Amino acid sequence: MIIGRKRESQILNSALQDNRSHFIAVYGRRRIGKTFLVRETFGYRFTFQHAGMADGGMRDQLEAFRISLKDAGLSVPRLHSWSEAFEGLKDLVRNSTEKRKTIFIDELSWMDTPKSRLVPELEHFWNSWASARQDIVLIVCASATSWMLSEIVHNKGGLYNRLTDQIHLYPFTLSECEEYVKSGNLAFNRSQIMQYYMVFGGVPFYWTFIRKGLSIIQNIDGILFSKDAPLKEEFKYLYASIFKKPAVYLKIVETLGKKKVGMTRDELIHASGLPNSGDLTRKLEELESCGFIRRYKAFGHSRKDSVYQLIDFFTLFHYKFLADAPNDEKNWANQINTPLANTWTGLAFERVCMEHIPQIKRKLGISGILSDVSSLYCRSNPEKGIAGSQIDLLIARKDQVINLCEMKYSNVEYTLTETEDRKIKKRINDLILYSGTKSAVFPTLITTYGLVENSYSGNIQSIVTMDDLFVPD
Repeated sequence: MIIGRKRESQILNSALQDNRSHFIAVYGRRRIGKTFLVRETFGYRFTFQHAGMADGGMRDQLEAFRISLKDAGLSVPRLHSWSEAFEGLKDLVRNSTEKRKTIFIDELSWMDTPKSRLVPELEHFWNSWASARQDIVLIVCASATSWMLSEIVHNKGGLYNRLTDQIHLYPFTLSECEEYVKSGNLAFNRSQIMQYYMVFGGVPFYWTFIRKGLSIIQNIDGILFSKDAPLKEEFKYLYASIFKKPAVYLKIVETLGKKKVGMTRDELIHASGLPNSGDLTRKLEELESCGFIRRYKAFGHSRKDSVYQLIDFFTLFHYKFLADAPNDEKNWANQINTPLANTWTGLAFERVCMEHIPQIKRKLGISGILSDVSSLYCRSNPEKGIAGSQIDLLIARKDQVINLCEMKYSNVEYTLTETEDRKIKKRINDLILYSGTKSAVFPTLITTYGLVENSYSGNIQSIVTMDDLFVPD
């Protein structure tokens, strides 16, 4: 059963029903459900399907391809090149009696070994033969998002502008996770669903490990900390499966994880000790394309002063609780309500909010208004009257309003105190003085259960609750 993915399924189904050939690229981070989406949509029936080998050399990859041809009904001798491999695929298609010839090649990036000429031969297969037919649906897929973007989606050679469709598969929203929970008859409320989301994000694979009859805390302990925890070693393979030499990528995310608001490129270089080079730029772009980090323009700054921020939920949780975890099968249960866990919860809730900007805009009634989402960090400057502030979410709107969003996790309705009210006023003042904006600034509260009415609550212009974050896209 497919949860969500309506637009993506429609693209695949339309290609299957069309009367021309289609070349579709499906990409997204590891465990996001790419293979499941394609197989479920096509009912697990393909003219030909093949998956690349994670650590195989060219000879291994070609032999695996030959076996896949054999499984599909075509026996060929040992293959020596991808040219021969695609000739065999042509013969298989010619022999097929199916009306639409569906070809699914998974983990394509693993097949692209050094000097293999895989991509040029794929180009030739499509341009000179498959695209000239009217009955082929070719789907290629890979978890190495950066490779897919550079070699297939944005290819500057023979595959330039040859894709008929592309599908970038993103993590589930809270609404889709709730749909998954209900489909499995799991009796969790929205607060508990969000707690699990804070640890694993919307990566569908991680949600398959939830077990009935166990609380969310018991589930997390069982999945990550128990003796035979199925995801105890997940982080070790997460980056290694996507990047051939993951050490530098891990250094980047580890460094970014130490600063809540993120870092500029120069700050990252200084903190990590990594060289200032084009290679660093490329690795940052790759991490961004895979959804591990985000790059945003700090309010009042140019694009060149962009800030990089670690946003992957599981990576953040790993560095806080898994990297040096004691040998304790009830580790997470014992962490609940500790200062470390409470601090992490607040940070994770902010990340949840950042992943649901469309839902926040919808609640604010500004979905149709052009707006720019950013953050702001300004140091103290007594001469200008700036006290120094960190503002994690600003929504600057074309109707001359800026929503200054305060994101507060709470187990009950949030109470705005005199101290917090003073902090909000300070942030508004800093924003105006630092940026020189002429827009009205609306203090906006995003919290779990709403706001207690008191003498300070009236200063809040808009309130977004947890339920608003669960609204479908």
